[in-house]
Amino acid sequence: MTSDSAVWTFELASTEDTERFGAALGAVLGAGDLVLLDGPLGAGKTALTRGLASGMGVRGRITSPTFVLAREHHPERRGGTTLVHVDAYRLTSLAELDDLDLDTELTEAAVVVEWGGGFAERLAEDHLLVRIARRDDETREVTLCPQGRRWLDRLPPVFG
Repeated sequence: MTSDSAVWTFELASTEDTERFGAALGAVLGAGDLVLLDGPLGAGKTALTRGLASGMGVRGRITSPTFVLAREHHPERRGGTTLVHVDAYRLTSLAELDDLDLDTELTEAAVVVEWGGGFAERLAEDHLLVRIARRDDETREVTLCPQGRRWLDRLPPVFG
């Protein structure tokens, strides 16, 4: 792990490491959180989301919602937070993003948007951009770029 003021970078050797990393991050997610996942096909965005869901304690199989655009996963325990998992890959305009009503979802759920970088930031001023790059040796480089005080206060205890 390296840290450059408010940016943290991690090397993850396997898909399992990516899921474990996601679980640690998922443990601090709550209603109102927006996480944007950015990276090429096969980088590990859905694997990271499986980890987030595990850390949040939500039910249901986590798969890429490419063709349905969004899936909702409810908490296993009473009082837990719902996860809304979105795939913005097929969206072609901000109007289509608006049609998903994600800003309304953010009042009651944590929203994770695959392919969200450079597109979905406008949903919330405070958000976490997660950049994932996959190298030839299958190692993933994950960079956390928090935007807003909400994230700066919570991430250091988890990953600092």
